[in-house]
Amino acid sequence: MSKLDQEDRDDLPKREFAFPKQRKEPLEDAGHVRNAIARFNQVRDVSDDERDEAWRRIIAAARKFGVEVAEGSWRELKVSGKSK
Repeated sequence: MSKLDQEDRDDLPKREFAFPKQRKEPLEDAGHVRNAIARFNQVRDVSDDERDEAWRRIIAAARKFGVEVAEGSWRELKVSGKSK
């Protein structure tokens, strides 16, 4: 995963984030996609509709970068080591 400094992050278009309104979880390469999945449930103050949209963006980016995603929905992600 490439390291993004604040300037690089600020230069990314909103569409390059899983949560574009909040500019959270960049999706610029395979490492960032895996990180976005791992941190998905840590994102606060977003609605379920925003999570649905973010998940669609993550899945599209995963396909683009060849990242395998086992979960069919963000609702299947584990929270604190336990199934949600």
